Amino acid sequence: MLRKKKQTPQEQSDQEFNLALEVPAEQRPKGWRPFVRRNWKRIAAAACAAAVAGAFLLPGNGAKPAGVDTEYLESAVERRNITNVFSGSGTIAAANTYTVNALVSGTVLTADFAVGDTIEEGTVLYTIDSSNAANSAEKAQLSLDQAQRNYEDAVDAQYIRSTIGGTLASYKVAVGDVVTAGQEVATVRDASTLLLTLEFPAADAANFTVGQAAQVTLDGTFEAVSGTVRSVSGADALSSGNLLVRTVTIAVNNTGSLTTAQAATASVNGVSALASAKFSYQNEQTITASTGGTVTALCVKEGSSVSADTALVRISGKELTKQVQNASDNLRSAQMSMEDTEDQLNNYTITSPISGTVISKEVKAGDTVSNTAGSTSLCTIYDLSYLQMTVNVDELEILSIKEGQSVTITADAISDRTFTGVVTSVSKAGTTVGGTTTYPVTIRIDDTGDLLPGMNATAEITTASTENALSIPNAAVVRGNYVLVTKDSPSAANADPSMTAPEGYVYVKVTTGTSDDDYIAVTSGLQEGDTVAYTASSTASVSADGQMEEMMVVGGPGQGGGGSGGPSGGAPGGGPQ
Repeated sequence: MLRKKKQTPQEQSDQEFNLALEVPAEQRPKGWRPFVRRNWKRIAAAACAAAVAGAFLLPGNGAKPAGVDTEYLESAVERRNITNVFSGSGTIAAANTYTVNALVSGTVLTADFAVGDTIEEGTVLYTIDSSNAANSAEKAQLSLDQAQRNYEDAVDAQYIRSTIGGTLASYKVAVGDVVTAGQEVATVRDASTLLLTLEFPAADAANFTVGQAAQVTLDGTFEAVSGTVRSVSGADALSSGNLLVRTVTIAVNNTGSLTTAQAATASVNGVSALASAKFSYQNEQTITASTGGTVTALCVKEGSSVSADTALVRISGKELTKQVQNASDNLRSAQMSMEDTEDQLNNYTITSPISGTVISKEVKAGDTVSNTAGSTSLCTIYDLSYLQMTVNVDELEILSIKEGQSVTITADAISDRTFTGVVTSVSKAGTTVGGTTTYPVTIRIDDTGDLLPGMNATAEITTASTENALSIPNAAVVRGNYVLVTKDSPSAANADPSMTAPEGYVYVKVTTGTSDDDYIAVTSGLQEGDTVAYTASSTASVSADGQMEEMMVVGGPGQGGGGSGGPSGGAPGGGPQ
């Protein structure tokens, strides 16, 4: 309920003084018009300048007569729901936008998609002629293979290896020895099979064949073992007894008991050898160093079985180390060249970097593309799985915006529906323009409906809400959280005796809470049945911007100070201080 009450001239004077009092910052209602809030300093400065100019230009009788009545607006304290809502505008954008450009030059061979197609990440969009790049890749592979072999050879040069399989009979060097190229370092024998070389009568031996069985008899023990004819000489020779003979070599598998110190004779097809002989190794190799260096390790123990290419001795030296390092560097260089070539070759097949919808297609099959600066993009893809918008929030309101808050969205192009979003990001990087700082807030919209990227929209975020709260008009609260109430109000009993109020009113201290554009919740100090008072001029001031009030004070008690802002009343020297 609102009612008006006229004031006496004295009360009018008191009212002008108290109009200079401002609503405290913590109680200023949110949601005031953004333009006035951003430019209140300029507006106030202009008002002050106009007041000064008027003092000089207007005649003295132009001042407001002291006897003109000032009207109060009175409002009953009542319960209502109060919701503080931030409202900001922005442009709808896709969740992700990707413009595809060519990284290579050439003729487009395929472009099997169209505008409006929905594609998955990794889908092939374009293939470009890569014949020249394929040749470069083949050359790079050949260079890499050669570098690999050179490196392996350089590493292998540090090792002296066995050339045959068998048993490492002995080393001829020790760790720390310096060896030269061609020096003997080890002996390897193949003792798995021993050979027995005997003379047989030429006439009989001429009928022997390779692989034919032979009976071998060991000297001393007369133990018989099996053997096989390995070879028969092709020419007759004269023995010491002036007999024609042929040399027959018989191989005997060694079970481990035979040595080269053992002698034996043999018979083949019933024909006996003319004399016995000692066994010999099937193969025995003296291993030599291929390059010089210092022995750093003996890799195999003497008596151990080895196979062909087994490393026996490791050597080192400045030249060897240098060769290995150079070969390693060349190999790595060849590998990087190959990787670069493969990457370049992969660029001739262009795939979609995201899942989404093709918005535009600028290049088709048969066109020639270039990777030079300023070249035309190939196509544009939007990820429309969700939409988003960004609104700029004033520094006075940014602390009330939090991630996860629900947002109501309306679009200018879709007037019959609202959409729901959620705050996903509150940036801490503000932008200051004209003395006002704003912070970008990002809103995600999963409920997209008919929304499209590029549409203008308004976002509303509920920052505070109170239900069934004792409420009074925003304009009724003045500096220091005082409210002017009628003397017949129940809460008038709590009047502040130090405050001078207009006739029929008293000042009461209050605690306030949530506010909207028009009303503010009172959490203590007032009760139902109270009636608060304020002037029409203070209503206009608050509805424009409460921050203007402190700049409107151009005088003080006894100086003709006046202004507009909060509820007025009280003689000079009284009212809230």
